[in-house]
Amino acid sequence: MRVLLVEDDQALAQGVQLALSDQGFAVNHVNTGAAALSSIRSGDCDAVVLDLGLPDMDGLDVLKQTRHKFPRLPVLVLTARDGVDDRIRGLDLGADDYLVKPFALTELFARLRVIERRLGTATSHLITVGPVVLDSSAHQVQVDGEALTLSRREYVLLKLLLESAGRIKTREQIEASLYAWGEEVASNALEVHISNLRKKLPKDFIKTVRGVGYSVSAA
Repeated sequence: MRVLLVEDDQALAQGVQLALSDQGFAVNHVNTGAAALSSIRSGDCDAVVLDLGLPDMDGLDVLKQTRHKFPRLPVLVLTARDGVDDRIRGLDLGADDYLVKPFALTELFARLRVIERRLGTATSHLITVGPVVLDSSAHQVQVDGEALTLSRREYVLLKLLLESAGRIKTREQIEASLYAWGEEVASNALEVHISNLRKKLPKDFIKTVRGVGYSVSAA
């Protein structure tokens, strides 16, 4: 899932961005309301994590404009405004969720997984295809009950392919999930990740998963 993080505290933003990336989310960070609205209009995100105390405009104004033009785009408000009235106002203006600072990263992860399930990219935190079980909550993969060690991008790629089993995914769609906005992608990077997955997964299993416009087993 591609997440737009709107946060003007640079240190906090860097920590959240790194943590979300480690959990398999592709994250873009902006620090103003104007930049947030520009990114949202471009259609490059699946969900927004929105701070309200922005330097150029109130985050609630960003929320209102987003809801007016993109009524189905999930928005999770992440703010220090902890009053009941503040939370009610944010939810009434269209926020899908409201998380108060300071917060536990694990709670942010869990709330984003709920949004991901609502989007239909995941129906459960457990994804089972044949002998392979991926637990998005624990961020773990098992094959026939044995833990499998994967790199972060291998994990994200496998998760995407398991969720899309039987459906074709284009190279562009997969790369958008693997890499953050503006991140340079080597021309053969995707093939390398697929090749590494093939070496770690059962041969009969990998033949059932399709992606990148062709069978993974042919990569």
